[in-house]
Amino acid sequence: MAKAYLFLADGFEEVEALTQVDVLRRAEVEVVTVSIMNEKLVHGAHNIQIMADILFEDNLDDADMLILPGGGTGTKNLMKHEGLKQLINKYNKDHKYLAAICAAPGVFGINGLLVGKNAVCYPGHESNLPGANIVNKNVVEDDNFITSKGPGTSFDFALALVTKLCGKEVSDSVRHGLQYER
Repeated sequence: MAKAYLFLADGFEEVEALTQVDVLRRAEVEVVTVSIMNEKLVHGAHNIQIMADILFEDNLDDADMLILPGGGTGTKNLMKHEGLKQLINKYNKDHKYLAAICAAPGVFGINGLLVGKNAVCYPGHESNLPGANIVNKNVVEDDNFITSKGPGTSFDFALALVTKLCGKEVSDSVRHGLQYER
C-alpha cells in the first residue's frame, strides 16, 4: 500500500488539504496528516480546525510522497520549518515524490529544488519559484515533483497523485466514483 504524509500548518487552505486526504484514501493510499505546529489541532485559513493524525517528528522517511497544501499563511509557516526543509531535501535526494499546490510549491522553490523544472503555483507567487519554468496548467509534473495551481484545481491534483501512487486504472476508478468527469 502506498503511503503519503500531508503537512498541516496554521493558515493552510482547507480545500487543498482535505481533497487530497479524501481522494487518496478512496484510492486506499495510507495518508497521514502531520502537524508542524507542536500541537495536533491546526487552524485553517477559513477558521476550520483540523485534528492532525500526528505531530512532526524526525522519522517520517517511510512514505512514498510528501504533500504540501497551500494557503498564504500556511505556506509561510511551512517555509519556516527547518525539520520539514530537511525532510523534503532527503525525499528529493531519494527521488521520492514531492507534491505541492497553490503557494506551497514555493517551499520547494525557495530551497532551489525547482531550478530548471516545470512547475506551477498560485498566480502572484511565481517569485518563490526561482529558476523554474512556469507552466500555465492545472497540474504540472516534472521528474519527482507534482505542482498545482490552487483551490479550484484540487481534484485534478489529487487524481494526479493517485495516478502516480496507484496507477491510471485506480485513478480512473476513483474519478468515476466521485462523478468527476472531465
